[in-house]
Amino acid sequence: MPVRSPAVTSASRAGTWAGSTSGTRTGSPLPGRLTPGRRPGVRGSPSEYTSAVRLYLHVPFCGSRCSYCDFSIAVRRRIPVREYVECVLRELGDLISSGWVDPGASPRGSLYLGGGTPSLLPPEAVATLLTHLLDAFSSTPSLDALEVTIEANPEDVTLSTASSWRRSGINRVSLGAQSFDDNVLQWMHRSHDAARIGAAVRTLRAAGLDNISLDLIFALPPELNRDWSRDLDEALALAPPHLSVYGLTVEERTPLARWIGRGTSSAPDDDRYAAEYLLAHERLRNAGYHFYEVSNAARDGQRSRHNSAYWSGRPYLGLGPAAHSYDGRVRRWNLAPWEAYRRAAQSGRSAIESQEILTDEQRELERIYLALRTDAGLPVSAPYRLLPPLTAWVERGWVALRGGRLACTAQGWLRLDSLVRDLTALAVAV
Repeated sequence: MPVRSPAVTSASRAGTWAGSTSGTRTGSPLPGRLTPGRRPGVRGSPSEYTSAVRLYLHVPFCGSRCSYCDFSIAVRRRIPVREYVECVLRELGDLISSGWVDPGASPRGSLYLGGGTPSLLPPEAVATLLTHLLDAFSSTPSLDALEVTIEANPEDVTLSTASSWRRSGINRVSLGAQSFDDNVLQWMHRSHDAARIGAAVRTLRAAGLDNISLDLIFALPPELNRDWSRDLDEALALAPPHLSVYGLTVEERTPLARWIGRGTSSAPDDDRYAAEYLLAHERLRNAGYHFYEVSNAARDGQRSRHNSAYWSGRPYLGLGPAAHSYDGRVRRWNLAPWEAYRRAAQSGRSAIESQEILTDEQRELERIYLALRTDAGLPVSAPYRLLPPLTAWVERGWVALRGGRLACTAQGWLRLDSLVRDLTALAVAV
């Protein structure tokens, strides 16, 4: 199941960022790409990584590629489990020995297994990874103190597997439902049917895993006749504590892009995109959920701690192929292809592909963008509040000013990119 990268860029469609099934990419790489295997000259800030490390582990393997997916995955019939576990642990050891990560750092708040399809890993491999990852740090809280999430496909959830996850420390499961329409699931190249989603949720709860999130994709081509309202009904009937809704985007080199190019499928429609996004807001709000971020809604106390750290601009450490890390000023990313990553890790070379050092201007832009993605919004000083663009946004219902903070409404989130551009232009002009 693809992971949404925490990095920030402009939106990929129609000036919106109401979530994207293809995630986001990092900003422009530093000119002159680093040679794979040569460690960058700029390393992580010990002060940032010593206080806390939020861990993300990318598991790239999938049984097949979804029709809309352009993520860095490795489609395999047989998962190279031992090689993968050894490579990830070697990478962490290399980062510690080279100064990227202080061994005195403490994994704090969250540990997230994303992909790809992490649920394809045998439960004993998940347990081994969690144990060794935490053992690598000298100051480690108990797993009970962490939010430990695994992304899973419904067809991989059995009572035995879920029980093993729970014993190993997993306490949150993000389930890739995507739709409750079997025809749509086949079009997406998903391996499960609608009935399997409910069965997976019930199995997780029977194993004691109640902290469940469901992913849904909206704004599908009209010829599919997908009933978005019905899908929302089905999801709400399962009463998960957390729901994520992502609008379909068309990425190059995907089956979907080829279908559109041949005229056998239509591109996502802007009006449908907006209508279905707003319907999700209405239905979830009425059911007791709160959108705390542009594409994530939760019941009280059930927000994703891991993703919330991304949106707050906090440091995080990524391990595995294509994983990203950020120490507060430097963003780096790993080699994306599994084989390239494997060769680097096994030969003792760095898996880091490249990095960028964020300028003060870039960091400020990210601060604005990330803040406006969330319900907390952006602090706005008094002189800005009276400027015509801001007052016009308030009058149109795109933003709200509360307690000196500017926060987007659902209508505003559909215009997030343009609002950020206008706001940064105001900052330059004032």
